[in-house]
Amino acid sequence: MNNITLIGMPGAGKSTVGIVLAKVLGFDFVDSDLLIQKAEGKLLWQIIEEQGSDGFARIEERINSSIDVTRTVIATGGSVVYSEAAMKHLREISTVVYLKVACRTLARRLGDLTRRGVTFRPGQTLQDLYAERIPLYEKYAHVTVSLDHCDVQNAVRQIELALNQGNPVHR
Repeated sequence: MNNITLIGMPGAGKSTVGIVLAKVLGFDFVDSDLLIQKAEGKLLWQIIEEQGSDGFARIEERINSSIDVTRTVIATGGSVVYSEAAMKHLREISTVVYLKVACRTLARRLGDLTRRGVTFRPGQTLQDLYAERIPLYEKYAHVTVSLDHCDVQNAVRQIELALNQGNPVHR
């Protein structure tokens, strides 16, 4: 595999860690949320507001299923795991790394989730969303890295170590 895809909850550090990981590996970096915003000409929360969760999911699936890159770290939106088609594609073109972070850590890191572009069903809490998504992240990940109590540099080291042990990345 010559790409790495980062999956995990909002606030897990996919974009922040992904940029540094790409620099360390000499890879390019792509944030699929930014690809969605560029394709639609709107911010994520605006797309969700206008299209609803189902409409956003269709857009997210289309964009993630069409990513065609080489030697790239791909940071995905937290909800990409709801799309079997997108995850099948990402697993075919990359090593999928689940950045695992405890819900209480996420709650501390996250601000206004609606402005961040997180899709919630009415009445759903962060804990509910966390419990719903964890099995999906675990299902699709080639490698899982726990990032609780890690700064960015340590997180990158943990990911590199996990990749080298289980699924080497070709530099």
